[in-house]
Amino acid sequence: MLDRREFIGAIGVSGLALNAVAGGRIVKPERIRPGDKVGLVNPATAAFETQPIEIMVEALESLGLHVELGDNYYDRHGYFAGDDDARASDINTFFRRADIRMIVARGGWGSARLLPLLDYAAIDANPKVFLGYSDTTALLNGIHAKTGLVTFHGPSPLNRFSADYFRRIVMDGKAVTMSNIVEVDDDKLVQTEHRLQSISSGKASGHILGGNLTVLTAIMGSDYLPDFDGCILFLEDVNEAVYRVDRMLTQLSLAGILDKISGFVFGRCTECESGNSFGSLTLEQVLREHIEPLGVPAFSGSMIGHIDTQFTIPLGVDVQIDADAGTIRMLESGVV
Repeated sequence: MLDRREFIGAIGVSGLALNAVAGGRIVKPERIRPGDKVGLVNPATAAFETQPIEIMVEALESLGLHVELGDNYYDRHGYFAGDDDARASDINTFFRRADIRMIVARGGWGSARLLPLLDYAAIDANPKVFLGYSDTTALLNGIHAKTGLVTFHGPSPLNRFSADYFRRIVMDGKAVTMSNIVEVDDDKLVQTEHRLQSISSGKASGHILGGNLTVLTAIMGSDYLPDFDGCILFLEDVNEAVYRVDRMLTQLSLAGILDKISGFVFGRCTECESGNSFGSLTLEQVLREHIEPLGVPAFSGSMIGHIDTQFTIPLGVDVQIDADAGTIRMLESGVV
């Protein structure tokens, strides 16, 4: 009798039909073309400086896109960019407007508060590219869960690496293979940056879902989580002590989510320290203790997270991961 890991390896790509059904209805937005208008929204923390936003605008304009900021982008309400209604209004307005072809969301904290305020009927009627990461994980998953719209976990294209994946996935509509930078410094004998580590070897296929671990666990128990059955789960985080990562993975396990997945990818946990207490577990140990017993292909170190060079991940599309090569291969386009 095959165990779970052997079964997943045996079905390989043939299991995609089952995964697509488990993932529910999938709606792909239209690809972005030069000349299209992009709406920037700030659903979370107030923007206290203008220069980072100016850089983001210029980067998007360098790709031939036109940019418009939401009416409430620079509003203030405590630590938020305006009150909940104002922040949600910018998202709803841009989804309703036919001339806006893509929406880019800024992170921080506060996106989850907007989930009950979004106009999902308008989003369903006007599917378009919705891009962001970190705190935007709440919106990416909530919108996908409510409408089936493929949303995009990734940064604004501020460097050539991130821009290349953004362009190929969102603008050219290609099904790409995401692989880490392979780079050996002239002064080094082996690669020391962008290294990958296999947790459990093998290949697995499924619809890809996930995002920031802290934000994802914060919306558990709500109606704004998609179906994780048979999915490839990807996670990342920033400024979290290892014991808190352990706690959140335990929460995913107790909720039954980890038992449903067909594969696992951990990106980067930036500035996630083990702490100074005697006998602390390392992040590597925590990942192995939670993920290895699942018996599914899994690896860590993918270029996903709070780092300068990031992949653009289309939530909801079918992919195949290779835990030994450390790659994520899209099996279909994320846009039409």
